[in-house]
Amino acid sequence: MADDDDGMVALCSTAAVSPGAGKRVVVGAQAVAVFNVDGCFHVTDDTCTHGFSSLSEGDLEGCIVTCAWHGGQFDVTTGAAVGPPCVAPLNVYRCTVRDGEVQADLFEPMVNP
Repeated sequence: MADDDDGMVALCSTAAVSPGAGKRVVVGAQAVAVFNVDGCFHVTDDTCTHGFSSLSEGDLEGCIVTCAWHGGQFDVTTGAAVGPPCVAPLNVYRCTVRDGEVQADLFEPMVNP
């Protein structure tokens, strides 16, 4: 997907991610997850920091995604690890919606808690 002039990268359409779900998107060598939390979109690394599983395949309840592999949990709005066995946070990325498309700045993760 093309870079915008403000550093934002187009990831997917908003219609591609149902409320309460996640979608894996690969940009170059980087895999990210786009999550739809009640119509608000959040972008994180897609790989669990504990077991190297795809988080977009996990269950999303509210803003908490549960890793399908070992059951660890993360807050997709902050990247914080909130359930064992996960302790290391996820990278989260600034994102926006433009013309029905989710875009994110994948070059500079936001600071984790």
